[in-house]
Amino acid sequence: MNCSKNPDFVLSGLSSDPDKPQLLFGLLLALYLLGLSGNMLLLLAIGADLHLHTPMYFFLSQLSLVDLCFTTTTGPKMLETLWTSNGSISFSECLTQLYFFTVFADMDNLLLTAMAIDRYAAICHPLHYPLLMTPCRCGLLVGGSWGVAHSDSLIQTLMLTRLSFYTNQEIPHFFCDFGPLLRFSCSDIHLNEELVMFLTGLLGISPLFCIISSYAHIFLAVARVPSAQGKKKALATCSSHLSTVILFYSSVFATYLKSPSASHASGELGAAIMYTLVTPTLNPFIYSLRNKEVKRSLKRILGIESPWH
Repeated sequence: MNCSKNPDFVLSGLSSDPDKPQLLFGLLLALYLLGLSGNMLLLLAIGADLHLHTPMYFFLSQLSLVDLCFTTTTGPKMLETLWTSNGSISFSECLTQLYFFTVFADMDNLLLTAMAIDRYAAICHPLHYPLLMTPCRCGLLVGGSWGVAHSDSLIQTLMLTRLSFYTNQEIPHFFCDFGPLLRFSCSDIHLNEELVMFLTGLLGISPLFCIISSYAHIFLAVARVPSAQGKKKALATCSSHLSTVILFYSSVFATYLKSPSASHASGELGAAIMYTLVTPTLNPFIYSLRNKEVKRSLKRILGIESPWH
């Protein structure tokens, strides 16, 4: 096979069955548009309501913004491949998609961690909460997350530009990901694999441990609350965030914690759909369906009775 530093690839997409693409296209287009509208409405609700200008909703607005961008990174190309049955993608387009995919995936991870820290401060240290989660510190948490995400994505994307790849290869996925690209490299990728593992551990596992630690302290603090009503109220503020964490990490683990022989399994594509499209679409509804303040804000914005009231 020929090798090139600027090869063209073909994304195989989600289905090779000629009878399925139209149905899949309709379902995924509806899901994509629902995710866009849900996240935009949540951003509008938080931005327009002064009562929602608190650390918790600030982090939630950032999560909605990231999810809006995350679904747009992979969704349009996935839909185009389904509609046209043409998954051709140039190396530069592949790297661009991969860069933004990594940025927003990292941001999802880091924002979920920041939200866990916020809930830990609110429940475990309620008297000091206004001093702990000041606007400046919240801004630093989010700004630092953006800086870390961009740095990680830039490093991982630039390292691919130093490799040569076999030409005209079909990527068994609906978007460009590091694993398939490295498998198509005709260069020595040992150093690249070690770097990916290091960055994945640093920016993937470390935030998860932070979330687990935060919730361990939260559950211990809630267990010491004497009244059942107090326990219920404390846990209610965490339930939406915990649901999002479980959805996100379970689908990510189903995609990436697998043996090499399972790398092309259809289950991997289903899990990838979960964390790139389904979870970002569900997030605004998870938070709005169980949050009276958000529902009141949406009711005022839309000028109608809230359908969730």
